Amino acid sequence: MYVKVTCVGGGPAGLYLSILLKRQDPATEITVHERNPEGSTYGWGVTYWRGLLDKLHEHDPESARAVEEASVRWRDGVAHVGDRTTRHRGDEGFGIGRHRLLELLAARARTLGVRLEFGHEMTADALPRDADLVVAGDGLHSTLRGQDPEHHGTHVTAGRNQYIWLGTTKVFDAFTFAFVESDHGWIWAYAYGYGPQGSTCVVECAPETWTGLGLDRADEAEGLTLLGKLFDRLLDGHPLIGRSSADGRAQWLTFQTLTNKRWYRDNVVLLGDAAHTTHYSIGAGTTLALEDAIALAAALRGHPTLPGALAAYQREREAALLPVQSAARYSARWYESLPRYIHLPPHRMFALLGQRHSPLLPYVPPQLYYGLDKAAGQVEALRRFKRWLGPRLARTAHARTSPDRDQRP
Repeated sequence: MYVKVTCVGGGPAGLYLSILLKRQDPATEITVHERNPEGSTYGWGVTYWRGLLDKLHEHDPESARAVEEASVRWRDGVAHVGDRTTRHRGDEGFGIGRHRLLELLAARARTLGVRLEFGHEMTADALPRDADLVVAGDGLHSTLRGQDPEHHGTHVTAGRNQYIWLGTTKVFDAFTFAFVESDHGWIWAYAYGYGPQGSTCVVECAPETWTGLGLDRADEAEGLTLLGKLFDRLLDGHPLIGRSSADGRAQWLTFQTLTNKRWYRDNVVLLGDAAHTTHYSIGAGTTLALEDAIALAAALRGHPTLPGALAAYQREREAALLPVQSAARYSARWYESLPRYIHLPPHRMFALLGQRHSPLLPYVPPQLYYGLDKAAGQVEALRRFKRWLGPRLARTAHARTSPDRDQRP
């Protein structure tokens, strides 16, 4: 049915979609275009959870086995708050180097007959006119989506805090949080291993802490030195590693939450970060991108017309994203409200860190919430009341809040 498919963007979503479409119909001609040279990618490692791995095994066992074998895993979560530490057992999590993940998916796609083209930008004007389907998997700043943001209803909300993606040669055996108090406020890191070569370390802080520490003025080398001193207890003498930008500037960002009202137009469809983003603190970006690919491949297989397939794909993914997007909003808000929680005893603070997705937590004093949550674990009536009250408080607060930080790209 779809003789020729063009995918713009060689990230996990685009590569995995090409694998699934080739498995569905080996005769389909699929080309993936990636702007960066092969083997060059940003970031160090990505996280995912057992549920995604089970889906990968269901849809393409060969690539799933390769990904699982190349991943590290953990069950513990560790929180360092100043000189205090607490450790908790949690769900099974996985980490894999982003470069390795892309390498494995690209090799699998090539084996199935997908054509991969690296090192040149694919613009709307350069798209092949005989393509039956064009997949815009080119990320947050999608060139194809940017051709008509009004049609897509593209909306971007900027977060408050500053953050930076870094690497380190220290290999963490658990998903680790570290909160450090500086003279200008709290600064914290999320760290997780992705292989024997090292770990990802995301550092975040409030804007007043960022400027107070001089991180807004420091170049990358100066910033890494300062952060290394702040997180010396976490790093055990290992260095932090930056992205080595050409101009030497540190790659600090504010998170951009992106949504779109319409995910497709004619034969062009959005995939992964081009369609939606969720705050990195819930560790779901790669999972959601791959789940998009799974849903789009299934919709194309199950519907006789392209408009019907793309509409079904959007409906399914929007429904699946609702709870994840809600969790991401509340997770980001938890970190933006860190002073509300940081002085609790470590085990209570860590417990509320684990509850940061709750729509009820922002509206209940933290100590009271901790007690209610502990009691709710033992009393079914309290659990039901908690599930009933949280969304209602959240909707009421949302209705009273104007989106003054929202902006169009």
